[in-house]
Amino acid sequence: MTKEVFLFLKGLQVETDEEAQELETITAADYYRKNGSHYVLYEEMTEGFTEKTKNRIKFSDNYLEVTKKGLINVHMIFEENKKNITSYMTPYGNIIIGIDTESVLIEESEECIRVEVDYSLEANYQHLTDCRMKMEIRSREELIEF
Repeated sequence: MTKEVFLFLKGLQVETDEEAQELETITAADYYRKNGSHYVLYEEMTEGFTEKTKNRIKFSDNYLEVTKKGLINVHMIFEENKKNITSYMTPYGNIIIGIDTESVLIEESEECIRVEVDYSLEANYQHLTDCRMKMEIRSREELIEF
């Protein structure tokens, strides 16, 4: 996998009334591997604000970590069969969130890395929604040549 990649990120939230909400993002990112872990770095903008948020995704085996710094600040840990609590700091205030991870699946090939995470999300100690996050990391040069 090359350093310059495209990150395809899809999130699905199943609300308690069974309506599903899907979010999808495609962005340029940087990728590297260090000490057995994969790292993806990218920046994002939030609508209505000029400050960027820097994102770092780290993953290996049954573990995924998302760190956001800037307009939004959070350090989320997704560990298979574990629940983690963190503070999600936004321009609108802080929220205590709980992440109860059911599974973290990682598939690697020469052309692509796929990650899928199933988890439940709590806000202020109340169950909010069941979620699925799918990530695909592909080399930019491979997609440009296509």
